[in-house]
Amino acid sequence: MIGIWVLGDQLDPLHAALAAHNPSDARVLLIESSSVLQQYRYHRQKLVLVWSALRHFAAELRQQGWMVDLVEARSFEEALKDWLAEHQISELHLMEPAERPFREGIERLPLPIPLVWHLSNAFLWSRDEFGAWAAPYKQLRMELFYREGRKRFGVLMSSDGQPLGGQWNFDQENRKAPPKGLVGPEPLVFEPDELTLAVIAKVDQLAQELEAASESGLPGISAPFGWAVTRSQALAVLEHFICTRLDGFGPFQDAMVSGQPTLWHALLSPYLNIGLLQPLEVIRRLEQAGLERGTPLACLEGVIRQILGWREYTHGLYWWFGADYPARNHFGADLSLPDWLERLEGSGMSCMDTVLAEIEISGYAHHIQRLMVLANYGLIAGLDPQAFTAWFHRMFIDGYDWVMQTNVLGMGLFADGGLLASKPYAASGSYINRMSNYCKGCSYNPKQRSGPDACPFNSLYWDFLARNQEGLRRNHRMGLVMKQLERIPDDELAAIRSTAAAHRVI
Repeated sequence: MIGIWVLGDQLDPLHAALAAHNPSDARVLLIESSSVLQQYRYHRQKLVLVWSALRHFAAELRQQGWMVDLVEARSFEEALKDWLAEHQISELHLMEPAERPFREGIERLPLPIPLVWHLSNAFLWSRDEFGAWAAPYKQLRMELFYREGRKRFGVLMSSDGQPLGGQWNFDQENRKAPPKGLVGPEPLVFEPDELTLAVIAKVDQLAQELEAASESGLPGISAPFGWAVTRSQALAVLEHFICTRLDGFGPFQDAMVSGQPTLWHALLSPYLNIGLLQPLEVIRRLEQAGLERGTPLACLEGVIRQILGWREYTHGLYWWFGADYPARNHFGADLSLPDWLERLEGSGMSCMDTVLAEIEISGYAHHIQRLMVLANYGLIAGLDPQAFTAWFHRMFIDGYDWVMQTNVLGMGLFADGGLLASKPYAASGSYINRMSNYCKGCSYNPKQRSGPDACPFNSLYWDFLARNQEGLRRNHRMGLVMKQLERIPDDELAAIRSTAAAHRVI
């Protein structure tokens, strides 16, 4: 009997190993292992999403005629060993994992039978194809990769081979600050069914057992839970985005507003990352619907760029950069994570506590909250990049190793020294004050750089520049701001750095 092991982020009916076989000649295994909590204390919403989607996927495969075993176990190895023996599996087939540690873990298993890998179809570019694109370049920039993807897949292109609208990127039109009273459309949520309710109960029980054993529990809350857990629900989220959010996606995609955690964002990444949606089908549907509806091109291009450009680019770089990439620490940052990050509350900064409260509820924050509040703080405060990248991995509903290594360690923390980004994305409180309403009512003053009332983002920003000035001066994109640093009087800079030092020991 042929065995097919479907991993928890591969819940795709077009899964490569499934597509290579018929239900009559193979048996499918899905494993729901609590051993994942030994390495990462995942957010409860993330665990509920993956395990509920796993159970629903198993049920759908059975309806299609597959022989399916969903095994709850303490470890993947234990479940796999017993399953192989019980069903006399002669050959085990898997689709390549998106994550290096998982593939290496599988290859270390003492399997008594041949292991057959199938090329992943979860991404548009295979590793070899991405490598062929990357090899000639000294610097790998997303814009060049994105243009290549547009041409390769014929997305938003005119008949003469030029981009629609005469330009590739409309990002400059999509950076508006939020006006007073900005309110986005309500997201589509789903009432948990019996399968999901059972998973919620299991996750909460696991959390209680961890706490009873005097171990750290699981972050976040498990209910209310409204994420999609089936392909049909994920497709409904896509259509809801098209009908209610696509036409307004562009202008305020960088805005941050209290009480509006999703604004016009698509909320599709969790489903793309576990296989309920395929990237090309989403891109094609967005393109078709957007052109039919007359969606502003800046909005349509902006959301497609996130999938066809950024998602494919960061996954390709994850494998291209190699196994030593996760250990990089360009600035030598070593500050331990503050306790309030784990508690998801209590930083005293209105912007940070607003974002953390939203993460506690849903395991979600949009890309600017992640980059310019969370990662920006980690960068300028000098938080340990490996610990902070792991925190992102655990806390987010769409967090995976391939997602967070490039997005956090590379883009957010510049710990790779510029392999991904051309400069550190460091910003003071002025950026947050301009692009959000978080600063209103905050105990800190966004216009002060030193003293007890100074916004920590201000003092930490200038302290970051000062303590890393030798290296930053060599970055041509940092020239203007480094000249601004030089113009700060010595006594004022000393006060700023003293304020930053006091904050960093909290």
